[in-house]
Amino acid sequence: MIAQPDLDRMLEAAKRAASHAHCQYSQFPVGAALLMDDGQIIPGCNVENVSYGLTNCAERTAVFSAIAQGLPRKGMRSVLIYMPGQTLYSPCGACRQVLKEFLPPEAPIYATCDLPEFKQWTMAELLPDGFDF
Repeated sequence: MIAQPDLDRMLEAAKRAASHAHCQYSQFPVGAALLMDDGQIIPGCNVENVSYGLTNCAERTAVFSAIAQGLPRKGMRSVLIYMPGQTLYSPCGACRQVLKEFLPPEAPIYATCDLPEFKQWTMAELLPDGFDF
């Protein structure tokens, strides 16, 4: 479980990130906030490409940004995703697999939109029996 002040900071970071999304094809901005053990929050947004297979989701952008900054893999604690509008969605399959690689099974994953509700899963609930070596 993540403390409410950290969830509030994550939500604000995810909302800011969603405002930077490059989503001219889907018109579906998504922002993500990756919480590190030291309290640092790494934002991510979706970046689309005309070739949809080359699109990168917000969750993966946040994780890849943390890795690019040299942050410790074992320091990733939680992810919150935000999508403007009235509908909540869970992370896609590709994001679930990437998150599984970097977050522990008990890590809380949150999703929210413009309604006053959150969905929450653990990493293990989002991707049971995920691919691993």
